[in-house]
Amino acid sequence: MTTPTTKTAPGDLFDPACPTRQVLDRIGGKWESMLIKVLADAAPGEVRFAELRRRVTGISQKVLSQTLRSLERDGLVRRRVEPTVPPAVHYSLTPLGRSLDGPLAGVRAWAEMNILAIESARAAYDEHGQADR
Repeated sequence: MTTPTTKTAPGDLFDPACPTRQVLDRIGGKWESMLIKVLADAAPGEVRFAELRRRVTGISQKVLSQTLRSLERDGLVRRRVEPTVPPAVHYSLTPLGRSLDGPLAGVRAWAEMNILAIESARAAYDEHGQADR
């Protein structure tokens, strides 16, 4: 078994095989960032599958399962199954996943702070930008 290194050489983000690019692709998705937020805000720290589905509106059961599986594979989410009938499945953030909440909160804050400018730019583009093409 190999142990992960804490420091690697910088990758080439333009190379699809770059590990850093792969991580950014994973955490940059719409569903991933929403799930990290819901799990980070969870008290006492675990959320059942059905509750995640209710809290993240618009996500299908299949996409939720796939996204949680990917986050678990990346070491960001922990899955715990209670041996009941039917099994109760709980999800929580790992310490690594919890460390991602701060940077994502910064991106959310940036979006909220700049949404009016972005909406204004979109409206101007939609009104005038297409004519210039």
